[in-house]
Amino acid sequence: MKQNIYDHPEFFAGYAALRRNESGLNAILEQPALRSLLPPLAGKRVLDLGCGFGVFCRAARQQGAVEVRGVDISTLMLDDARKQTDDSAIHYTHCALEDYSQPDHSVEVIVSSLALHYLRDYAPLIQRAAQWLTPGGVIAFSVEHPICTSTLNGWTLRSDGTPGSWPVDCYHDEGQRQHRWFVDGVIKYHRTLSTYLNALMDSGLTINRVLEPEAIPEAVHARPDLEIHHRCPPFLLIGASKKAEGKPI
Repeated sequence: MKQNIYDHPEFFAGYAALRRNESGLNAILEQPALRSLLPPLAGKRVLDLGCGFGVFCRAARQQGAVEVRGVDISTLMLDDARKQTDDSAIHYTHCALEDYSQPDHSVEVIVSSLALHYLRDYAPLIQRAAQWLTPGGVIAFSVEHPICTSTLNGWTLRSDGTPGSWPVDCYHDEGQRQHRWFVDGVIKYHRTLSTYLNALMDSGLTINRVLEPEAIPEAVHARPDLEIHHRCPPFLLIGASKKAEGKPI
């Protein structure tokens, strides 16, 4: 069963409020790291898997992408994306990522921001994505770090109430995890770092870069609360590419 937690009214309200505050970890850590994995988008056809409110879709067009398609399972998020988008070169598709398909060799760039850890079946999507890419095309995505998804219990607390440690347990027990985020019963899927990487290589892709971003010193100076992410990275980002025609593997 494919979960669509983002259309739960209480969840959607909480998440929308969070994303309106761009001082969160997405803006400070995840988005800059994700952008660093992408090639120049001018003249490219781009696919955004789990596009949400369409923020990246619109940004890609501003950077010169000739066509952008955003895919998401959430009707509420896509309704909002369409209201904010006035561009005939941006197309939004309401579909679960597990069910989505498009022609082979049809996009130069595929991006996914913090969506793939909601999928039960990760490897089949990566296999299809590799087929959608043109030779030399790039895929870049972010997920919650496997250190975090192994238990989803959060920090233990010292006697003074400060964070003690982040427990890592059942790391190799891949599969469904449930926790509370705005509402009870939010389902995510834990998988190991090797699973994330091997699925890309098994699909014939070359891994270009792996990132576990932390805040730059200037950001920590302005917001000391960010220093804790030096101890436990919240995000894992991977960039990979498809072999260009005529070039050796």
